[in-house]
Amino acid sequence: MASIGTPKPSKRAYAARQGRLSKVFVAMHAAIVLLPIAVVALWAFADSWAWPHLLPQSFSLRGVELVLSEGRDTGLSMMVQSVLIALAAAVLTTLVAALAARAVSCYEWAGRKAFSFGLVTPFLIPTTVFAMGVQVLFIKAGIARTVPGVVLAHAIVALPYSAVIMMDMTDAVGTRLEDAAKALGASPLKAVRHVTLPALLPGIVSSLSMAYIMSFSQYFLTLLIGGGAVRTLAVVMFPYLSGGDRTIAAAYGLVFIASTFAVFLFFEWLMRRFGMREDGELYG
Repeated sequence: MASIGTPKPSKRAYAARQGRLSKVFVAMHAAIVLLPIAVVALWAFADSWAWPHLLPQSFSLRGVELVLSEGRDTGLSMMVQSVLIALAAAVLTTLVAALAARAVSCYEWAGRKAFSFGLVTPFLIPTTVFAMGVQVLFIKAGIARTVPGVVLAHAIVALPYSAVIMMDMTDAVGTRLEDAAKALGASPLKAVRHVTLPALLPGIVSSLSMAYIMSFSQYFLTLLIGGGAVRTLAVVMFPYLSGGDRTIAAAYGLVFIASTFAVFLFFEWLMRRFGMREDGELYG
């Protein structure tokens, strides 16, 4: 006698249930990301917001006016300098990491493993200890309290992260496509330009993003190496955070979020413009 049990759900019902579950998780993720940004946005325009009120009692443009005013520690010029320093550090870090990853992953040579380990040794050094040692070295080299010195210090800190990303990506891509292009008559430069770089672009963009956000958010290292002469958004914003002026700190926070988002959109455009699709064809 056949037993009567609960019928198995159809594939369509299972897919519908998975779709609803995915929407719940997406909504939760959006709430986790957007709610703190909404609070920061309210604080940027709040003049008085005392506990236990859920909304500010009064609003003011004091924070926005200070951020947009022209001056050494405020204004768009300081924000542009912060973005340019972070971009320069990101490009320098990614360039060094890409070349090092190619040397480690594509060639056999004595000391390769020791070199690979040396790339990630900054992981083992606390940032405070590193910053104090680098400050002494940069003072002797004459690049302390300069923008190039700050860029170089940021690049050194971000290098281990970018190196790990680029070594994994280079290992995954390999040299098979590049060797095939050379066999078909492409010069080494054209093979790298039209085959290897588009294949590595996801890793390059990831490395740029990681190095950029690490440089853009550096406070202690910038303050120590820059010596107060190099002012970035993080350096200017931190005193307002520690001093309790949440309105000014939130206004700078909005600028921080907006500028970072704009740079990441630029990185996404690079991926779509020059990257390689899953089918092996190039975008654009």
